[in-house]
Amino acid sequence: MTDAVARIHAALADAGVTGWLHALDIDSGEQLDAGADQPVCTASVHKLCLLVALHERAARGELDLTEQVETVPGDRTAGPTGVAAMLDAARMSLRDLAYLMMAVSDNAAADLLLSRVGLDAVNTATARLGLTRTLAVHSFGEMLATVRQDAGPDGARALADPRVVSRLRALDPARTNRSTPRDMTRLLGAVWRDEAGLPEHGAAMRRIMGLQVWPHRLASGFPFDDVHVAGKTGSLPTLRNEVGVVEYPDGGRYAVAVFTRTAHTAATLPAADAVIGTAARIAVDALRAKAFRAR
Repeated sequence: MTDAVARIHAALADAGVTGWLHALDIDSGEQLDAGADQPVCTASVHKLCLLVALHERAARGELDLTEQVETVPGDRTAGPTGVAAMLDAARMSLRDLAYLMMAVSDNAAADLLLSRVGLDAVNTATARLGLTRTLAVHSFGEMLATVRQDAGPDGARALADPRVVSRLRALDPARTNRSTPRDMTRLLGAVWRDEAGLPEHGAAMRRIMGLQVWPHRLASGFPFDDVHVAGKTGSLPTLRNEVGVVEYPDGGRYAVAVFTRTAHTAATLPAADAVIGTAARIAVDALRAKAFRAR
């Protein structure tokens, strides 16, 4: 495993990012640690925690996933996808909002769900699963509001200035939604082993995660028709993250969490996106090789 960790750090450095990774064989418990306990800003990765809390409350009969929600443009959290980008009023179920939240990282859908589920319920759900270093402190709209406030009067243009970016509260794990790579793989393992809820709810969560549309990060490391990747991305200025599960046709299941940060303020950095898949592939290959040697 030592060689794999060195290769991961080299790949991250070559891509111009600092990164932290944890990979877990969901069934054997074998793991690879490349900064697994580093506190990290989750950004939209925290939507996975909200998804788990939503299904936990549904399993207890506290809400119905088919419950309809009205959403109007003026009350929506901003964002470039899903309901957040729509111009007209819409009505949809909680479970369809969850689909948009996970598949296209819809901020408005996430905050509509959060208003129904509650921030305390999200933290209760993660605590129940033993995620001791994972905490939601604000909604996604509130997180984005801190970015606007910290950027100052020049708005989004100011985010090209590294000095401005350095003062963003949303990039400080002590002041925003946070976790660690190890906590995130623990959460993924619980979802895939049906420990995060009833089997039907676990199946629903796995289905939604498998519908994520972004192929440029975690999935880019596994370009095979018979390998399935289900994940959730998270992005903020200088941050690119993804957590997910890689499933092989021989039954191997691997939870991987990769969190990265770069000094570059550009919104488009293909190498920084792609190295998430590269690092994940190195980690999964190492876990699979160790399992085969043990047979």
